[in-house]
Amino acid sequence: MTSYGQFCPVAKAMELLDERWTILVVRELLLGSRHFNELRRGVPKMSPALLTKRLRGLERAGVVRRSEVGGRSVYTLTDKGEELTEVVTALSAWGTRWIGELGDADLDPHLLMWDIHRTVPIDRWPRRRTMVEFDFRDVIGKEGSWWLVVSDGEAQVCDVNPGYDIDATVVTDLRTLTEVWRGDIDWRTALREDRITVLAQADVRRDVPEWIGQSMASAIPRPA
Repeated sequence: MTSYGQFCPVAKAMELLDERWTILVVRELLLGSRHFNELRRGVPKMSPALLTKRLRGLERAGVVRRSEVGGRSVYTLTDKGEELTEVVTALSAWGTRWIGELGDADLDPHLLMWDIHRTVPIDRWPRRRTMVEFDFRDVIGKEGSWWLVVSDGEAQVCDVNPGYDIDATVVTDLRTLTEVWRGDIDWRTALREDRITVLAQADVRRDVPEWIGQSMASAIPRPA
């Protein structure tokens, strides 16, 4: 851990939190990830070895607690860690308002689909098992196709077709869906400009934007 050599509380906090990926690991824990593989899906560009190192560092600092349940490690935030909720929320709001430009390196179908699946408004979906396919026309290979399944009140995202009937296919590019999810543009605009096409029966086609929705950050006001 790097020392700034200052008594300032901000400096002392950042000695722990400004290590690469650390605050994003905390973000994932705040969003409900509990197992190592869940954490990895939220930080897909982070190596397993570095994730292990960061988790151990957060344990030593008293921010994370590790327990064993059914032979699996479960990671949860301590009271000390939960106090970072306001910090992460404030960073998210500030980044949404003032750091809006996305480079190509910032676009990641793994993180996008993982984030979508954990916050889709499940109550708006049909009560039967429903599957929506996502076809990213600009992403080459298997990462260009994803499937979101909602069944029994739970959402699951798959990078391999699970074989269920497809209720709708969303055809778009990775940047457009990322911008819609973040709230940079809305579904209506993306559909009107043919940046997103929904292939489905008319009633389903109308409902898909409500099924998917937008991220929590989309409600944050932007500067004029």
